[in-house]
Order: sequence, then structure tokens, then C-alpha cells
Amino acid sequence: MRTQEPVIETNHLSIGYLLKGGRRKIIHEDLNLRLQPGEVTCLLGLNGAGKSTLLRTLCGFQPPLSGEIRLMGKPLASYSQSNFSLTVGVVLTEKTNAGGITVYELVSLGRHPYTGFFGQLKKHDREIIEQSLEAAGIAHKAQNYVSELSDGERQKAMIAKALAQQCPIILLDEPTAFLDVTSRIETMVLLHRLATEQHKAILLSTHDLDLAIQMGDCLWLQEKGRPMACGTPEDLILSGAFESFFGKEGIVFDPSTGKLNTKAPVDPIGVEGDFLVSYWVGNALIRNGFRPAPAKEGQVNVNCLSPSDLLLTLPDGKVRKLDGVAALIEAVREEEFSTKVSPLSAQ
Repeated sequence: MRTQEPVIETNHLSIGYLLKGGRRKIIHEDLNLRLQPGEVTCLLGLNGAGKSTLLRTLCGFQPPLSGEIRLMGKPLASYSQSNFSLTVGVVLTEKTNAGGITVYELVSLGRHPYTGFFGQLKKHDREIIEQSLEAAGIAHKAQNYVSELSDGERQKAMIAKALAQQCPIILLDEPTAFLDVTSRIETMVLLHRLATEQHKAILLSTHDLDLAIQMGDCLWLQEKGRPMACGTPEDLILSGAFESFFGKEGIVFDPSTGKLNTKAPVDPIGVEGDFLVSYWVGNALIRNGFRPAPAKEGQVNVNCLSPSDLLLTLPDGKVRKLDGVAALIEAVREEEFSTKVSPLSAQ
């Protein structure tokens, strides 16, 4: 983690809602968080964990129940709306209804904090808009109407609008929620590049565990009724935090793959050989109820020479050459050694 002054810092923060009669519904309390510049921080949690509530509180859209939020070293409450707009860009989950304007016009709204009451764009403003469109990878759609864009393109346009604000901080509420697989990856790559190249602090909530682990510099794990866990993806995985937060009845987090599984594979099959082939052989074994492990004598082992050349060695030393992963899975499930290797589905 970078040793810099955080751009957002919370001290003993409690978030939630004020109810009728002065009662309070606390979602989370005693939050001590740090958002660093130059990093993508991913906020992860199950539905109802309070991710959107935390983001709205950090944006000042709803008041904290107690505690302090400091923005660039100053209390959040001390910011005027215009000063806040110069500091934080916000991209919400809801699809924008700005279908009747062009992408260029949408992005130009990000210059509103700088253009004054009449909103006159000067040469410098137009340069910033064009740079923002280019940085977000949507410049080629500048003259298209927003209504003509795909969901992925629309999200890029909203990110370009936030970039046009020239804010050091960007907060996004589930920016990949409506996107297909390719667009989700493109959006996360874009955000990570902006954090690195423009030294912005980017905080986003997401349900995409795989992408958060791959692209997040820091993760905040949130669940009701327990302290938040914060750190790099690798530290949180190796410490067991992921298993603790996401492991539920019938669902386990596998630290060897970084994925959630419906059951914990316990029967080992040794896997060795070509790295890429071994990875995908291991993926197939996990799906079929086996646990990939280092190869050793006395267990079933697979030597992955190539995608079409897999050597299956049984505990008795017998070797079978198999053509492809499908043939391998069929072989390991055959009755000839089912007493020595028992898939979970047979238990």
C-alpha cells in the first residue's frame, strides 16, 4: 500500500438512517477507512450489506449518524456544493435519462462547476472535454446521442463526464452492474488506468468478485454486524478474510483459485506440467468435485503435456494417455478406481 495522505478518511463513522421519532437504524458503526490516491479501491459485500449507504454517506448525500468524514484533510460538512463538485465526481448505478443529448453535451456538463451561471464553454473547457472523451475511450461517439449508446458505451460516457470535472476523487456505485463480460473488463481496465496515470483515488462498489481481485489495489469487505476488512486482495485472501466474509452454508471461497464454489473439494488429484493446461485441468477437476494438488506417489496424478496429451497415473502406477479434458474427467470418474477417488457428488 502507498504511504500517502488519504484523500478520504473516516473516524469512528456510523452509517444508516434516521427514522421517525428520532430513532436510528444503524447499518455499520465505528468505520475507520482510508481512501488513497492512485489506487482503485473496490467495496465488496452481499446484498443488503450497506455498500450504497456507505457511498451515499461519503458523498454527503445522506448524513452520517455519528463520527467524522474528512475530505482532502477537511471535514466533509465544511464543503459547499460547488467545492465538493470540484473535488469528487460521482457515477451512480441508475441509467442516465439524458438520451436526448449528445455524448459531447453530456460530458460538457462535467464542466459546470467551472463555467459559472451561464455555462459558457471556453477553449480550455473544450480541450478538457475532448481529453476526457479520449481518456474514457468514447471520443469516437462524441456526436452520437446518448440514447444510441450501448450500456458499456453509456458507462464510459458517464466516466468521461466525471473526468471532465477534473476531480482527484471518483466514486462509482456498481459501475459494471448492467454490462456484459467484455464491457465489465473494459470498464475496470479504464478505471485502473485512470487511477495510475492521473493519480486519482477511485472507489467503486461491485459484486464482481473476480474482477475486484484482479484489478483492485485495495478491497473493503463489508458485512452487517462485523468490522470491515481492508487490504490488498492477496493479503485478504491469504489471511482467510475472504473465506470468513463470503463463505456461507453450502458455499466456500477457494483461496487456491480466488473463486466461490458450492462445495469444498476434498479428494486430491495431483496436477503438474504445462502451466496453462494445468490451470484449466484444475478448473475442470474443481467443477467435478476434486481438489487439484501437487503430484505425489500414492494418489491419482495428471501430467499436462499439452491440451490433447494428458497422462493420467493411477495409484497402482498404471498410466493412461487421454486426448483432452473431457476424456480426463470421464476417466477419473470411472469405476475402475472409484474406491480410491470419490467425487463429492458420490458422497
